[in-house]
Amino acid sequence: MPTIIAVDAMGSDRAPRPEVEGAILAARHYDVEVVLVGKEEVLRTELESHRFWRRLPISVVNARDVIGMQEKAAQAVRNKRESSMHVGLRLVRDGKAAGFVTAGNTGAAMATAKRVLGAIPGVDRPALAAVFPTAQGTATILIDVGANVDSKPQNLQQFAIMGDVYFRTIFAGRFPTAEHPRVGVLSIGEEESKGNDLTREAYKLIKELPMNFVGNVEGRDLYNGKADVLVCDGFVGNVALKISEGMVETVRFLLKQSLQATITSQVGFLLSRRAFADFKKRLDYSEYGGAPLLGIKGVCIVSHGSSNANAIKNAIRVAMEYANSKLNHTIEERIAQASRNLNHHTSEPSEAGALGPGLI
Repeated sequence: MPTIIAVDAMGSDRAPRPEVEGAILAARHYDVEVVLVGKEEVLRTELESHRFWRRLPISVVNARDVIGMQEKAAQAVRNKRESSMHVGLRLVRDGKAAGFVTAGNTGAAMATAKRVLGAIPGVDRPALAAVFPTAQGTATILIDVGANVDSKPQNLQQFAIMGDVYFRTIFAGRFPTAEHPRVGVLSIGEEESKGNDLTREAYKLIKELPMNFVGNVEGRDLYNGKADVLVCDGFVGNVALKISEGMVETVRFLLKQSLQATITSQVGFLLSRRAFADFKKRLDYSEYGGAPLLGIKGVCIVSHGSSNANAIKNAIRVAMEYANSKLNHTIEERIAQASRNLNHHTSEPSEAGALGPGLI
């Protein structure tokens, strides 16, 4: 049976074209059934521009409202109960879809997912996990990249647990470190004393977890494979994500400009087109599809507002893979275990009391 994935077809900057084209690509390449959620008349008009769409496992569910990029999340969640986000996430909640993809308002996506699906027991705040390529040919997960702009140390501890589980699950058998991912805190220096109050306190909490904790990791190490999972506040993570996207576009533009500058370089470009295409693909965010919102009861993938059809296609793939894993169950178990260990440590008798009077 194909996996059913609901797509917010009204979310992206250029909706619904990327969503419709991405759904068609996904239906052709993967074992999925795609449900496009949005204004039915608009979606059917867009679908009719694709001659063979009726032969594909694609359907439409009507949603009369749309949450705009500029709308305040809390207000949109309260006032637009029939938005494409709400309707799509209700399909997941009611078991009519295994996962949901949106390229819409990130804050609204998180708030709506938490309201409609609920959080995994023990998770205080869901977080977005983005995948970055490394120079070693592996990947690094950065969590959180924008779901929470103000986090507490215990939130970062939970992000570390969720990131560790996510890396183990999606990269199992692909990377040597997948069984024991190296988890670090994104900070301004490697020493434990470096950073602000948040990172220093988070360091202490994550250090107590039964995982391969490598301490603080600096921003310049995001792409060199020094850590497999990097934990940070959503404000910092989103800035890092946007800087990375801008850097990738600039490098690609400058490289292409240099390769076309002279006849000699143009000849060299023609001879190395395959390598250049591979370079572009490795750095193309659309190949990674979107960031899963970890910590909710269900599957919600959040993509860029500027997503193209390829990004939507891959976001549907990520949602399918997530839905077919036991990732949420494992996250719940690990969060519960960490909570039990914390309660055990805080309720333990002191060392003096344990040894008895006069023994120290």
